[in-house]
Amino acid sequence: MKVAVTPSGPIEGYRVAVTGLGALTCAGVGVEALWEALLKDVAPPSKTIAPFDATHIGGPKELRRLDPFSLYGLMAADEAWKQSGLEGPIIDAGSIVTTGIGGLQTVLEQFRVLNEKGPDRVSPFMVPMMMPNAATAAVSMRFGLGGPAETVTTACAAGTHAIGNAARLVATGRCSVAVAGGAEAVIVEIALAGFRNMTALSNEGLSRPFDTHRNGFVMGEGAGILILEEWEHAIERGATIYAEVIGAASTADAHHITAPDPSGAGAIRCMELALADAGISANDVSHINAHGTSTPLNDLAEAIAVRHVFGERVPPVTSIKGHLGHSLAAAGALEGVVSVLSLLNQTIPPTAGTTEIDPAVGLDVVIGSPRKTDIDVVLSNSFGFGGHNGSVVFRRFHA
Repeated sequence: MKVAVTPSGPIEGYRVAVTGLGALTCAGVGVEALWEALLKDVAPPSKTIAPFDATHIGGPKELRRLDPFSLYGLMAADEAWKQSGLEGPIIDAGSIVTTGIGGLQTVLEQFRVLNEKGPDRVSPFMVPMMMPNAATAAVSMRFGLGGPAETVTTACAAGTHAIGNAARLVATGRCSVAVAGGAEAVIVEIALAGFRNMTALSNEGLSRPFDTHRNGFVMGEGAGILILEEWEHAIERGATIYAEVIGAASTADAHHITAPDPSGAGAIRCMELALADAGISANDVSHINAHGTSTPLNDLAEAIAVRHVFGERVPPVTSIKGHLGHSLAAAGALEGVVSVLSLLNQTIPPTAGTTEIDPAVGLDVVIGSPRKTDIDVVLSNSFGFGGHNGSVVFRRFHA
């Protein structure tokens, strides 16, 4: 990953290895359940998280003091941390676990308490449970991570920004290790009503990214976490390296609070900057894990941007939101996890729900069944309300 640019050219930073992956989704607990679900062309019937055992995270009292989004983040982080083989405390290790909305379920519950029982009965834990940085704080405390503990709230681009920002901490030498990802738990009526009334949700309850008949997204929830580690640090301790983060970028559309720039200008600059940061060309990209929300405007704007960047050679594209729905800030984090899984398995999952690719999209969207192919570099994109754009570039393990 390039960490700075001077008139004489880019300055190489430390290499950033991915040494752990964790996930909690509507497909179940863990990365294995996620990957197995993605290889099917039919999406899980529900996008909500089924009940799961969290007793390894803490006792009943401790768990009650976590909003679901923080618990989801801890569950995914615990899996990734165990997979990495790291042991805390690590004084210079960072944590960036994002959310788009934070502890909304806690807010709603305590508002009910306020109305029914009065202000004296509102929980003293309400504020630390609802605050957006709660998941990051919980992760840093659980594993003893004494470096930067930060939260990015850039809507649906936040998970991707978390990975890019954490990778930068490692690449610059600020952190030897960083825990990066996102978590979201807002499938509640008020959130659904808000998105529904702005006509963002599918009126059929069906996510079909890039499809001719797409008409909105389906809400999802969950968490995705990656353990990023300085390459030599990982090598010296004998860690398994699953992939490498070689570039990242962030831009703004500066256009509209919810609608994407129809020209795709901000997304174009974001992808181009990420590729430049990685020191590669568009021709080096093997696969794109798209934002692909299933909304008419966003899918088209993303397609226009991708075609502009890649020209006549557009690599195959998939959107896992067909399977998982749109989990807001967790989406980009989960897509980062899946990008690494695609590299490990040399397989592109199909885009569930999509049967007729919109001719105006003009992309090679993988549908129907998984596509086995040679994958060396994956570009993962996320775009959020507010005009936030994020891209991260992953490369297959190369010693």
